Parts: sequence; structure tokens; C-alpha cells
Amino acid sequence: MSCLASPWICGTSVGNSKLSRPSPFSISSSSSSSSCFRRVVCQTQFSAKDLKFVLHDALDSYAVDTTLARAARDSFSSQIQRLTTIERETSICINRHVDLGKTALYIAAEDESFGSHSSVPLLVEAFVERLDSLTMDYFPHGGSSLRAAPEVLLESIEKYLYTRKGFWRTNTGTQPEPLYLHTVLTHCCGSAALLCLIYSEILKMLRLWYIVDFDVEIFYPHDPHSLPTAYNKRKSKESDQPHIMTTEALLVEMLRNLKDAYWPFQHDQTRSLFLRAADAANCADRSSIAGESAFELASVKAAQNRLQRGVWTSVPSGDMKLALSACERLILLETDIKELRDYAVLLYHCGFYKESLDYLKLYQEMKQQQQLKSFIKVEEDAVEKLIVRLNLILMEEGWSKCSPPRSFLGIYSVPW
Repeated sequence: MSCLASPWICGTSVGNSKLSRPSPFSISSSSSSSSCFRRVVCQTQFSAKDLKFVLHDALDSYAVDTTLARAARDSFSSQIQRLTTIERETSICINRHVDLGKTALYIAAEDESFGSHSSVPLLVEAFVERLDSLTMDYFPHGGSSLRAAPEVLLESIEKYLYTRKGFWRTNTGTQPEPLYLHTVLTHCCGSAALLCLIYSEILKMLRLWYIVDFDVEIFYPHDPHSLPTAYNKRKSKESDQPHIMTTEALLVEMLRNLKDAYWPFQHDQTRSLFLRAADAANCADRSSIAGESAFELASVKAAQNRLQRGVWTSVPSGDMKLALSACERLILLETDIKELRDYAVLLYHCGFYKESLDYLKLYQEMKQQQQLKSFIKVEEDAVEKLIVRLNLILMEEGWSKCSPPRSFLGIYSVPW
């Protein structure tokens, strides 16, 4: 891939260099090459889209048809490639470049393809029309509120959305249904992130009809029960700033919710996903875990045994394919290099030792180059231990190539 063909890699943007966003996935040009990555040297940067992911190719090798999954991933990628520095920090109420509704549906389409025996893809356009119809259905119920003060109009919209249409928020936990837009539109029950998306789409449609002719913002609730609400930005307070949902933040929230729900190691919710997986690999230091119960230790052992038996698809215990899928899409967003580390530990559990080591090395290179300080010592110690173990495995004769991946690759999962 040439630098001219990919201006994002070069750090320039088509039409306006001010919108360029240097990729956080930056490495030194002197770094050693890796079989996992297609290196592109252009100002010592490359795009996450040039990384070679494992999931789809591995499923193909087990005769699992990934045609629909690949098409959905390509559509997702085409949307997020429109993100610029400004667009990433733009409120979802005024976002224009990325179609958040379609992007959320492409996420659902890929994941559904892994659990569906049908050769028919998720009908994305049909659900886009259903999303649009929410706005059109509001007009007969808006009445005099359509010409009223901003606060009255917003109150009317929320009454329509949450009372008349019956949308409500649920604490998702490990249940995946409220994490996909098409099921939220069908059952009117969803996560705070998807309720924010639906609300923002209604506001954007009303803005096109000049009904919303004022600056409006959606208040994203950080508590476990409140519903997203909107307010006139002119009357906002400084305390409202942390609750503004940007385009990038919404995408990350949606994908991390899926990653949390499908993570195959559901024990000890107080610890990071990475440490839970490192525990199951015996790479985490337990001496720093005060008061760890026998139940938690048993949960780690049970998860490890379950993975060794090839049992990967029990929703309450996670789903490896869908966890990998969420990790790959988070890496494509290029928001946090720790996503590389989390992806690597899953690859280790799947038996992709070479690829796992490559991603861990890339994570360390980027961490060193960016000189970031916000890292937890116990997590970094676990990374070091995992790298040592992977090097020892790959030194053994016969491990220079990827060992046969575990049997989860050939099993259909049922995400909802």
C-alpha cells in the first residue's frame, strides 16, 4: 500500500490538512518486522487497518463461512475511516461524517453472522428505516411542542421516546441483547449508549426539518439507572461537560460493552479484563490480591479448564469469537494501545502464540514511544511474564508456526 493511496497513514487528510490525526499506533522505523503486520514506512506511522487480524482467517480454515462477517467488517471500517480529529471530538448530536446508526448495525451484522445458520445478512437498511420512522412517528404526537420553547420540545421528545414508545434502559451485565441496535429497536430495551444513539438520531432528523434550531446536547448518565436526556446547550453548566457523548466515545462505549459481555473470563468483576485472562494463563501475580476468595480462585480454574475443553460459547461465561471480534474493531478505532494487549492475551488462549507475541511486542513498542505513565504495575508484570512464556513456547521445535487453534473456531456461537 502506497503512502499516496492512504493519506491517513501519512498523517495528512484529503482536502484539509487541519483535520489530520496522527495515529496513536506509531512505531520506530527501526523496529523489527513482524509476520502479523504489513509495515508501511511513512513518517514512521502506520494505520491500524494495516494490522493483520486473526479471527476471520482462522474461521475460514475451519470451513466456517465468513463472507457476511467480512462484508459487515468492511462496512464498519468504511464508516470509521471517515473519522478525523474534529469528528472524533464532535458531539453525537451534530456528527455528520459517520453514520452512527449504520455503524452500530454493521457491528450487529458481523456478530450475528457468527451465531446464525442463515446465509441472509442482517437487514441493515430495514433497521435504518425503522430508526428513521421513530422521528416521523413523533410529528403527530408533538403537537404544539414543535413550536414551543427548547425545554418544552425536549421534554416532549423524551416523553414520546421513553413513555409512549416505551424505550427503557437495562443494566446489561453479561446479557448481549441490549448491546445491539437492531434488538433495541425491536424490544425497546437497551444500554445507555444505544439509547443515546437513538435519541441523537431523532434530534438530527428534527434539525434537518428546522424544528430543532438551537444548540442541543445529550446528557449521558454515568450511573447505572438514569436515562439519557437532552438540554439546551446555552443553559449548560460546567458540570455537564463530562457527560457529553462524542462520536468516538460512543463507538468505544458500544464496543467495550460487547467486549465486557463476551470476555471469556467473567470471575472477579473488580479486576481488569486483561488480568482475568492473565490469571487463567497463570501469568498474574496473586500476591497483590488481598482477600481473594476461594470462589474467585475456583472461577479462574474453571475458566481455564473450560477453555482447554473447547467450551467457548456459553454467554454467561463469555464467547471467544465475539470477544475477539470486539477487540479487533476497538483496535481499528485507534483509541487505546491497551486494546492490543487485551487482544494478544485472547490470542494466547486460542493457541495463536506467534501472533500473540507480535501484538504484545507492538504494544510495548508503542508504550515506550509514547512514554505513557498511566499503567498498572501488576498488569505490566503480567505482560512481561506472558512474553517470556511465549518466547519459550516458540523456541520449542515445532512451535515456529501457529499451533492448531482450539476447537472454538469450528463451533457456532449464539450471541442472542
